[in-house]
Amino acid sequence: MKRYILSVLLTLCTLGGFAQSSMTDTQVMEFVQKEHKRGTSQAQIVTKLMQSGVDISQIRRVREAYEKMQKGNAAFGATTEKTAADRSRTNNGQLHPGKSRRQIADATLDSYNTEEQEVNRYSDGRVSANRSWTNTYDENDGEYLKMQEEMNAWMPQDTATMYNNLLKQLSRNRKKVWGRDIFNNKSLSFEPNMNMALPRNYRIGPGDAVFIDVYGASQKSYQTTVAPDGIITLDGFGPIQVSGLTVAQANSRIREKLGRRYSSSSIRLSVGQTHTIMVNVVGEVKTPGTYTLSAFATVFNALYMAGGIGELGTLRNIKVYRGGSLISTVDVYDFLRRGHLTGNVRLADNDVIVVGPYEMLAQVSGKVKRPMFYEMKRGESLGTLISYAGGFAGDAYTRSVRVRRKTGRQYSIFNVNEFDMRSFRVSDEDSVSVDSVIPRYENMVEVKGAVFRPGMYEVGGRINSVRGLIEAADGLAEAAFSPHAVLHRKKADRTLEVISVDVDGILTGRVADIPLQNEDVLFIPTKTEVQEQQTITIHGEVLYPGVYKYADNESLEDFILQAGGLKQTASTVRVDVSRRISNPQALAPDSVIARTYSFSLRDGFVIDGAPGFVLEPFDEVYVRKSPGTTVQQNVSIEGEVVFAGNYTLTSRRMRLSDIFKAAGGGTELAYIKGARLERRPTPSERLRMEAAYKMQQEQQRKNMIDLAVKTKNATIVQAVQENDKKTQEKFQVPDSYPVGIELDKAIANPGGDEDVLLREGDRIIVPQYNGTVKINGAVMYPNTVGYVEGKSVAYYIDQAGGFASDAKKSNTYILYMNGMLAKVGHNAKVRPGCEIIVPTKIQSRMSLAETLSVGSSAASIAAVIATIANLLK
Repeated sequence: MKRYILSVLLTLCTLGGFAQSSMTDTQVMEFVQKEHKRGTSQAQIVTKLMQSGVDISQIRRVREAYEKMQKGNAAFGATTEKTAADRSRTNNGQLHPGKSRRQIADATLDSYNTEEQEVNRYSDGRVSANRSWTNTYDENDGEYLKMQEEMNAWMPQDTATMYNNLLKQLSRNRKKVWGRDIFNNKSLSFEPNMNMALPRNYRIGPGDAVFIDVYGASQKSYQTTVAPDGIITLDGFGPIQVSGLTVAQANSRIREKLGRRYSSSSIRLSVGQTHTIMVNVVGEVKTPGTYTLSAFATVFNALYMAGGIGELGTLRNIKVYRGGSLISTVDVYDFLRRGHLTGNVRLADNDVIVVGPYEMLAQVSGKVKRPMFYEMKRGESLGTLISYAGGFAGDAYTRSVRVRRKTGRQYSIFNVNEFDMRSFRVSDEDSVSVDSVIPRYENMVEVKGAVFRPGMYEVGGRINSVRGLIEAADGLAEAAFSPHAVLHRKKADRTLEVISVDVDGILTGRVADIPLQNEDVLFIPTKTEVQEQQTITIHGEVLYPGVYKYADNESLEDFILQAGGLKQTASTVRVDVSRRISNPQALAPDSVIARTYSFSLRDGFVIDGAPGFVLEPFDEVYVRKSPGTTVQQNVSIEGEVVFAGNYTLTSRRMRLSDIFKAAGGGTELAYIKGARLERRPTPSERLRMEAAYKMQQEQQRKNMIDLAVKTKNATIVQAVQENDKKTQEKFQVPDSYPVGIELDKAIANPGGDEDVLLREGDRIIVPQYNGTVKINGAVMYPNTVGYVEGKSVAYYIDQAGGFASDAKKSNTYILYMNGMLAKVGHNAKVRPGCEIIVPTKIQSRMSLAETLSVGSSAASIAAVIATIANLLK
C-alpha cells in the first residue's frame, strides 16, 4: 500500500499545474488511499486529481509529508511526545490549508461511507457537490500529456512515444519569467529559525509552551501551555493572564505573582514551543487558501507553502494586510538582485497575503546573460530591464538595442542607443533583442604558412607592409618557399582579390614592399607544398622494406643501411634500381618508360655497376632473394610409426617412402593401406577452390531460376538469393585437404607413381587396423559391421537392411581410409575401415526447401570432388 501511494505521488510530482486545487493536502492523501481500496487504477486516480485542480507543488508537499509520516516525524496529524526538559522549538506550521493542527491529528482515513459524502468533503466549498468523476481526460490537454510522459514506467512505450513531440512543443511555448520559480525550490523553503532568541516584540499567545524557573534560595520549575483563553495555571497560584504580553511584560507579571512566596529567589519566564498562526494567501498563487504556520513565519515562507506564484501572479507588488490595513509590500526582485528582505515581514495571526496579477512582462533575447521574461514596474527603463537580465554578454553589440512594441493594431520597432537606455520606458509585452557584434575586424592582418609565429596581427605602426608583417612573425621558417607567396585581399564589395608576392625580393630589397590593408591574409608556402613529396622505395630482402623520404646525395649502400641492412637470404650478386623517366617538355609518349641499373655487393659496398651512382627521387630498389638459400621445410608423420614427429625435407624430391623409412617404419598395429595424407593449400590452390565454389553457386542459382521460370514461382528466386548469401558467408577455404595415397604401393615401389612427392606442411597419418565397414546413406538401417574378407558390396548392403526406396543404387561408392574413392561396379573392393555410401535419388516433385537443400548438398559434394580431382592432376 505504501509503495502504491508513493508511486502515485512520485508520478504526479513530475507534473506542472495550471488549475487551482479544490482539495487540501490531507484530502489528497485520503483520496488516494480511499480510491486504492476501491480498486481504482492509477491512471484514473491521476485523472480525478487533475480534474480537482491538484498541481505539482501540492503533490510535492504531500509526498514529502507522507514520507516523513512513514519515518515517524510530525506530519498528517502524527505528534511527537516532548519530555518536560525539552525546550527546543520545531516548526509547528503545517502544509495543509484550511485545517488546524488539531483537526489533522484527528482526521481518519476511512471515514467515508458513501460517494455523496466523499464528493462533499473533497469539494471544500469550491467545487459543486454534484460533480461526477470521469475516467478519461482531454487527450489534447498539455497537463495530461505531460503526466503521461512522466508515467512511462506504467504505460505502453509506444503511447509515450506518440506524445513525445507534442510535449516538447508545449514545454517550449511556456514563458520562463525570472524569479517565478523561486518558491518552487524545495531547497529554499524560507523556513524560520525556530531556536533563535525570541524577538523583543514577540507576544505570547494561546499554544505557547511557557517555562518558569525559580532559582536561588528556592529551586522550582514550572512548565505549562497558554490556554485558548490566554491564561496559564500554576499550582498554588491560580490562573495568570499572559496572552498578548511580550516576554518582558510576562516576566514582570510572573515575578509579581510568585514573588511573595519566593521573595529570596530569582524568577525567570521563557517560551519553548511557540504557538501557530493562521494566514490567508489569496490571488495568483498555485494553491490559495488558509495556512497554519509558525509564529515566526514570514511572507516568503507563506508563499512557499502556497506553491509559489502562479502564471499570472506578480513578483513585484505582493501586499500584506493586517486588520484590514496594508502593512507591507514585497518586491521579490529586491531579494533576487540585492539580497534585501524589505517587506518580508514576520506574519501575525489572520494576516492576509494578496498576490495580484502582474502589471507588465517584457522579454529580453539575444546577447544578455539571462535571456528570458522579466516583470517590470510602470516607469522602469530599458536600462533597468537589461540589468535584471544580468547585463550584456561579452560579445553583445551595446551601442544600440532593438525593441518591438505593440502599438494599437500593429507592432512598432524602436532602436534605442546606449545613451537613451536609461530614459526609454518599458511597456507591457515589449520584446528586446540584443545583437552580437559583427564578426569582422577593424585592424587585423594575418600571416599563415612558413613563418615562425603564424597568426593575426594588429595592422598599423611598424606592421603596415609585407616586410613588417614577416618581421613581426619572427621571420621565415627554413622550409619557406620565398620566391612566391600569395596575399588575399578583400575589395570594397567583400569579394576576394589575389596578389602575388615575391617575398625573397621584398626581403632583399630587389622588389618594392607591398602596403597592407585591413583583413589582408598573407600565405607563405613551404617547399613541400609547391612540389610533390619526394620519396624512394626499397623492396625485397632487407629488414625494413618500404617507402622512405628522399635525401640528396644518398647512395645505394646508404639506402640499404637505412632500411636495416640485408637479410641472410638476400642475393649480393644482383641488386636492381629502377628509375622513372621524366620529360616535362615531351609532346608524345616515349616507348621507354623506365631505366634499370644492376649492381653487385660485397660487405655492403657496391663492387660492380655504374660508378658513383647516387639515388634520385622516386627510385625503387629491388634486393632479390638468393636462389641458393632455402629455409627448412618440414613434414610430419604420426600414428602407428616407430618415430613419429616432424621431419625436415632434405631434398625437393623426397617422397612418402623416404619419410616412412626415416620414421623407422610402421608398428605391428599399423594398417599401411589405410594411411592418409593431409596437405595445406598453396595460394594458387586457394584461388582454384574459391573459383570452384563460385562456379558451384552460380550453377545452383541458374538451376533454381530455371525452376522458377518453369513453375512461375517468384518466391524461389528470393529463397535462392537468401540461401546463396548465407552459404557465401559460411564458406572458407579449409586449412588442409585430403590427398588419396596408397602407402603400401609407395613402399613396394619407391619412386613410382604411387610414391607421392612431399612438400612443406604435409601431414601423414598411419592408422591402426580397423576391422569394420560402415554403411551409410539411402539404406534401411545405416550400420557398422565387421569386415569379412572376400565379401561383396551387396553383402554389406544386406547388413544394413538393404536399399531404401529412394536409393540411387547405380551411384553407390566406397570411401577408403586412405582418402581414395571408388564407384561400385568398377572393380571396387571392400577393404577394412572403408565406408559404403548410397546416394539418394532427387525426386522430380519436391518442396522448395527440399529442392534447395538437395541442390546445395549435391552441388557442394560435386564441387569438392572436382576440386580434389583438379588438385591431383
